Amino acid sequence: MPPRRPRIRENVNEAIRAREVRAVFPDGSVEILPTLVAVRKAKDLGLDLIVVSPTAEPPVAKAMDYGQWQYENKKKQHEAKRKQHIILVKELKFRPNTDDHDYDFKLKHAVRFLQEGNRVKAVVQFRGREIAHVDLGKKLLLRFAEDLKEYGTIEGQPRLEGRNAHVIFSPVKVAVPAKEAKPKDPSAADPQTN
Repeated sequence: MPPRRPRIRENVNEAIRAREVRAVFPDGSVEILPTLVAVRKAKDLGLDLIVVSPTAEPPVAKAMDYGQWQYENKKKQHEAKRKQHIILVKELKFRPNTDDHDYDFKLKHAVRFLQEGNRVKAVVQFRGREIAHVDLGKKLLLRFAEDLKEYGTIEGQPRLEGRNAHVIFSPVKVAVPAKEAKPKDPSAADPQTN
């Protein structure tokens, strides 16, 4: 096996391709220097020169520890990923002659999906000669919309596409209850101190 070549870091130290950079040093000084001079000055401080804003004119480079910078970037990305909420579209399928028990079962699922913050797509499938009774499917979807109105809002009217009629529901925005106001005066909060 051939020996591994060391990985070249982009936008760090000698790999910076710009002629000059706006160098920011730990003491707060900012200077526009030729790249090689800025790299030498960072190395004298025992730090690396890292381009933090490559699109600026000239590019902004900061003198800092490369390992620490990588760690902080990874931590920021992890936090951003943790805070985001992905909204999914959950699909429930019906037939025009769906029984009441099955309807109730799927209604409970739809309520749970909407409470979790996901969107719900209700689809009525028509097979064979059932396509002649499109009105039954639309009635079923409108009944479903009526039963879900306190949990979700309907996006448009039921639409027929091919052999399927569908409608989409979005979760209702729930108002966050206001926190009770705390008294600012400590003597007003505790009546025994008077």
